[in-house]
Order: sequence, then structure tokens, then C-alpha cells
Amino acid sequence: MEKILVFLSDWQVLFREGIHFTLSGEEDFEVIGETTGSQEALDFIEKNLPGVAIFNTDSGKPTGIDITRRIKQNLPSVAIILIMDSYNDEQLFSAMKSGASACLTKEVDPDELVNTIRQVAQGDYPISQALLTPEIASRVVDEFEAFSSLSQEVGNLLAHLLPVEAEILRHVAGGTLFEEITKALGISEEDIRRQLDLILGKLVANDRSREMIEAAQSNLPSIISRMSQARDAEAYITRDEFTEFKQTITERLKSLFGELT
Repeated sequence: MEKILVFLSDWQVLFREGIHFTLSGEEDFEVIGETTGSQEALDFIEKNLPGVAIFNTDSGKPTGIDITRRIKQNLPSVAIILIMDSYNDEQLFSAMKSGASACLTKEVDPDELVNTIRQVAQGDYPISQALLTPEIASRVVDEFEAFSSLSQEVGNLLAHLLPVEAEILRHVAGGTLFEEITKALGISEEDIRRQLDLILGKLVANDRSREMIEAAQSNLPSIISRMSQARDAEAYITRDEFTEFKQTITERLKSLFGELT
């Protein structure tokens, strides 16, 4: 039997040891490493690739959410479960955008944790079910509306919600029950769950694109400065050079979005 390799990182040693003890009783798991800090976790994972990594959402700097973003960008095959010390909408929403496969609290039942690890190891994203909570659904709708304005500024490169996806989220945000949504839209529960996975993928892709756009914008003055210093004192950046810079960013965004869809 091929074992699921698991890495554990949490500031609370007793909680981490509890997970290790739980997994040691299952034949299909092997804990390959543990640590307290997120940076140490990243260093370990880059050298010893696990199938699943478990991080605390907020255990110092960089946070577990920060590390999740970096791992999913560079080691996308690693499934990540984030653990909240206690339930927090803000942390859950950030976890969804980071690319985490699941997000649980420390009150999680051991059996649920074991089943979740198996799910994410198979490529599932249980975290998408958080889209069925009104508060999260409402925030996602607001996020995509903000993305819509930004997308127009960068050539419509960011993902947008399809009408059926927007309808699902608006029904959830309004408090409509899951069974009622299926009747109202005339689609099956399975179809809705597939739509939730697609929405989650778009949310993650747009968040990464937004980071790239913000980084490009913040670096533009220094880029212009370096180009100017390489010329005569009277030289300046030309329209063609600026256009080339914009095109470079556009191509990088297209490439990124293509990899995530």
C-alpha cells in the first residue's frame, strides 16, 4: 500500500502530537516531519515533498496562509489543510484564496480530520463547501465585483462569474437552503457542487493575478528609474517601452491564468 506522506506544522505542540498519534493508528499514513514555525516548514517541504501538509493559519510570520500561497505556486502537487485555532470568517476566506484544499478548526473530530486528509490527497477541495455559508458567499460576490473593475483595467484577463455561478452565490448569500437552490435553478446537487469547485478555482486564480498586478504597479517606478539611470540625464522612458512593459505583464497573467484553469 502506498502511504500518504503527511507533514505537520502548528505552534501548539500538544495539538500537533495529537494529530501525529491519530495518524499513527492508520495504515495508509506516514508523518514525515513536524515543526512549529511556518518558515521551517517551507524549508523542510522543499526538500522532502509530502502529499499533504497541515499548517496553522496564523502561527507567526510568515503565516500558514502566506506559506500556503508560496507552496501552491511552486509545489502545486502538495495538498494543504489549514487549521484555525478557532473559527474565523476572515481566516477562512483568506484560506480559500490561498489555494488550500481544506480549512478546519482545532475542535475537529479525529475521524473527520482523517477523512479530510484522504480527500485532499485524492485531489478534492472540501474547502469549496464554505461557499454554501451566507457570509462567505456574500464576500465572494463582492470580491468578484471588485475583480470585474480591475479586470477592465488589465484587458479582461481576470476570471469572472458565469450567470449560473453568480445566481448560486446570491441565493446562498440570501439564506436560501441548498435544496431550494437546486429547485430554483433546476440543476442537481452534483452540478452545484461542481460549480462551487469552479468558483473556488477562479477565486484562487484571481487572487494570484491581483498580487502580480500590485507587484508590477509597485515596481514600475523603480523600473523606470533604472532605465533612466542607464541613459543620459535628459533621457526618459518612451511610450513604446512602457507599452512593452505592459505587454510583458499581460503575457505573464495570461500564462498564470492558463496554468490555474
